[in-house]
Amino acid sequence: MDISDIATTEYFEIEAEERLGKARSIFEEENPKGIVVTKAGEYDGVITQKQLLQSHIEDQTKVATLTKPAPKVNWNDGVRDVARALVEGGTKVAPIFEGDQVWGIIDEDMILEGVLENLDALVVEQIYTENPITIPEDATLGRVINNMREHSISRLPVVNDDGFLTGMVTTHDIVDFVTRNMDKPTTGERTGDSNRMLDLPVYDVMNSPVETISLSATVREAVELMFEKNYAGLVVTPEDDNRVVGGVLTKTDVLRALTFTEEDHMDVQITNISLLDTISRQDIRESIEEITNKYQDMHVRHAHVRFHEHKEKLRGTPLVQCKIRLRTNRGQVAGTGEGYGAEQAFNVARDTLERNVLELKGVQSDREYEGQLLRKLNEL
Repeated sequence: MDISDIATTEYFEIEAEERLGKARSIFEEENPKGIVVTKAGEYDGVITQKQLLQSHIEDQTKVATLTKPAPKVNWNDGVRDVARALVEGGTKVAPIFEGDQVWGIIDEDMILEGVLENLDALVVEQIYTENPITIPEDATLGRVINNMREHSISRLPVVNDDGFLTGMVTTHDIVDFVTRNMDKPTTGERTGDSNRMLDLPVYDVMNSPVETISLSATVREAVELMFEKNYAGLVVTPEDDNRVVGGVLTKTDVLRALTFTEEDHMDVQITNISLLDTISRQDIRESIEEITNKYQDMHVRHAHVRFHEHKEKLRGTPLVQCKIRLRTNRGQVAGTGEGYGAEQAFNVARDTLERNVLELKGVQSDREYEGQLLRKLNEL
């Protein structure tokens, strides 16, 4: 299936020097998937409605302020290639080109709708993310925001003192809550109001009850539920207890699954690949394979490496966070690290990953020993 079979040719363009007020009016009146931004007539990037909703930038600000880069997609590219381009570009929207001209636009939802019937072949357990970051009910809004920034995530399951799922908080919830409260008439200082909001418990902001999906559900069922509820992700729970957070499944997880390959070597997917400077995809793959080869029983089905750039810099080099997550026949294993530049960040994350792989090896060895011991006892 070519991407032109499911993309739309209806799109809007706006010059980078235009004001954000014009972009907002386009979204309000036309409701497009995204707007293609040009600079002096040449493609410059995209701007999405979500970016505008989550920003407090005034209408007089130039569109260039919120423009984000997005990969150029050819109109005859396959769905798998486009899905990879979106994930690795860290974007949900991309322009489609025919030659040097913009032909249309594609987004995450359009791809998932286009392949929905084929998603019956996958179950949630095959592609969800295990051991997600959670937050307690009494955590402050400030702590939630810090966690989201630190881990580069947009949603957090909320749990009570017993560890049971009680809610979900997303970046959209926070922006909506802050915007509503900041717009209220007030006689106090704005800074004081902001600080007080950051001290509020997440319980006051979270959504409850939470939509969940079981491990055995098909990915099609999960995506249909996301579409129905207008959610970008669901909490995954065990079959026997929907109060326990087993993991999360997002639209991006599904999009990533569409790119899985059956190549001879390990498939590595890199989000925000543009941040790679002195390290290549091949360097990353070989480095991860070197670690996993130390544990011969571990077969890596898929590796996902995500880079996130912070504003802090050292002599012009940005502070970068790297997350490595391996999907193996022994379960999921991950490592996280930070450093100045992508290579340093990857090396720190790789060292953490190696420790976690060896720890997993130890756990598996303990289980094998226990199994052998039990078999011997049963023979007595």
